[in-house]
Amino acid sequence: MNDEQQRGGYRDERGRQRPESRRAGGKNRTAVRPADRRRGGDPTRKAAWQVSRAVAGGAYANLELPKVLRAAGLHGRDAAFATELTYGAIRMRGLYDAIIEFASGRPVSQIDPPVLDTLRLGAHQILGMRVPPHAAASETVALAREVNGTGASGFVNAVLRRITERTREEWIREVTAGRPRDEALAVEHSHPAWVVRALRGSLRSGGVTDEAHLEDALVALLEADNAAPAVSLVARPGLATVAELVEAGAEASQLSPVGAVLPGGDPADIPAVRQTRAAVQDEGSQLVALALAAAPRDGDGPQEWLDLCAGPGGKAALLAALSTSQQNVTVFVNEVNEHRTELVRRTMRAAIDAGAEVMIGTGDGRELGAEEPDTYDRILVDAPCTGLGALRRRPEARWRRTPADVGELTAIQAELLASALDAAKPGGVVAYVTCSPHVAETTAVVDSVTEGRGDATVEDARGLFRDASGSQISDLGDGPTVQLWPHVHGTDAMFFALLRKTVTS
Repeated sequence: MNDEQQRGGYRDERGRQRPESRRAGGKNRTAVRPADRRRGGDPTRKAAWQVSRAVAGGAYANLELPKVLRAAGLHGRDAAFATELTYGAIRMRGLYDAIIEFASGRPVSQIDPPVLDTLRLGAHQILGMRVPPHAAASETVALAREVNGTGASGFVNAVLRRITERTREEWIREVTAGRPRDEALAVEHSHPAWVVRALRGSLRSGGVTDEAHLEDALVALLEADNAAPAVSLVARPGLATVAELVEAGAEASQLSPVGAVLPGGDPADIPAVRQTRAAVQDEGSQLVALALAAAPRDGDGPQEWLDLCAGPGGKAALLAALSTSQQNVTVFVNEVNEHRTELVRRTMRAAIDAGAEVMIGTGDGRELGAEEPDTYDRILVDAPCTGLGALRRRPEARWRRTPADVGELTAIQAELLASALDAAKPGGVVAYVTCSPHVAETTAVVDSVTEGRGDATVEDARGLFRDASGSQISDLGDGPTVQLWPHVHGTDAMFFALLRKTVTS
């Protein structure tokens, strides 16, 4: 007997208690309509449910989904449907949970988690996809019968039939009525309320909108977080070209000089991607690596570049590829986790084969400054962060982070930046990068570190951000730091600060 049955069975659309089954003619007959009684769900919906359950157990959707799709033999349109269903149900669960609570008459905390995942998948088909409501409900009931059991399928049927009675807009009005503004936005756009407040503060301080347009900008950002992002590719210079990616079916990026966008299909089908001469990488991540490589350098002679916390190695691989066009550059790559260090080695394979001088090691970046002071010409600090800038690509991230994480991470970020400045040569540059626009993780960290020492200055980095035509990218903020935005630039919300270590006499 499952938890739902222990609580006394399920309730119909009007909230009436309903038995698990009725005995008639010696057979158990469920409360599901006869037309809905199929023995099992279709493979696409089952795959989405399996990924949802894995994510509930701590997995990452972007890593789990390809494995499940391969195991189920899903390709083409079926794989695309399963992907949209999986990501949408996870991403929009804040809204769907509020609707499910209303439609079921009980808190979602009182619904078995496996059944709740099934309901979320059904809700997304009804309210967020172009699936006819009756088909969405009946297919989800069939899935519930297979993965949750016959009794649960009756409950799923009752809740989903109730959800089909209203449009998405009508449900939003119902579940947001009477809530304070930020809480209403949090429900409607399926973000935790603390994240909505943090993004509001980031926009207010970011210099790309004024107070009169702040509300519109916030809504646009929340909507962008919930839009499925395009697959962005990077052609690692000297190893692949944008033209090669275009020939393979991609479209040249207008934003990144080394970028392309894949409108459909599997990136792994492209030879350059399989050979790590190209890779899947957000255009914002491409731009920050390009900006560090383009920063003016004091002095001549051999250079030593460092990626202080590199895993899984995408930006380090781009820096290594860029280094091959310059003489006497050695790229040092550090990662604190041995497993991720192995990922870095695989990511860097093509650059190393092409002649890039690369040294890869494992260690705590917070200690490197003391161990190797005044050593490196260019240092990238791609600091661990909340990831609030990549919510489009990581649908589960918004539900796993808490406000308490911010304080823990900012302490690590400050230590890494201070270590990088110690490790930089006088006249060298340090790029501090986060995939989060949260003020506490961006300008506040930079200010806290630079105010405590007299050997670092923050330079205006906006001129280093150039699009594919060579023009400076607009709407980067008031400077001297740079903030990219999903709703403005179509990238992850990458933050970039360029610090130069002062030459002391």
